[in-house]
Amino acid sequence: MAVPLLLLAGAVVAQQPSPAKPAPQAAAPQPLQAPAVPVAVLQGLDKVTAHVSKLTVKVGAAATFGSLTIHVDACVKRPPEEPPESAAFLRIIDRPPPESATQKAVPTPQADPFEALLDRTVFTGWMFASSPALHPLEHPIFDVILLDCRPN
Repeated sequence: MAVPLLLLAGAVVAQQPSPAKPAPQAAAPQPLQAPAVPVAVLQGLDKVTAHVSKLTVKVGAAATFGSLTIHVDACVKRPPEEPPESAAFLRIIDRPPPESATQKAVPTPQADPFEALLDRTVFTGWMFASSPALHPLEHPIFDVILLDCRPN
């Protein structure tokens, strides 16, 4: 291999050849894996029976707790180098059990118009694991709090 020479102000300087680049190696094909869907870990409390239940719900799925249907739309967790925090965007719908025709009250014009609806959205928003009282579920029978977000 010939080394080119440079002439700088009357001096002859040999130019060093550039180091050889390593030949690119073919990467082994990686199997395709579905991205991990995070799950929300929730805790439900039935205030009447004092029964506590732990619920694990995938993002995009729903779970039932008593008469509540809990939809998890998003679940995020901070990286370990930051202060710990988990947050989930939840939609909670109250679906009371159907009543018999003889027990069902007929709404009057002065009655609450929401009592005529069977399904009621009782919570929509972000719930934080470190601050459950910041955005609580306000329900007379059930409490639901977020414990953690974790990968599936």
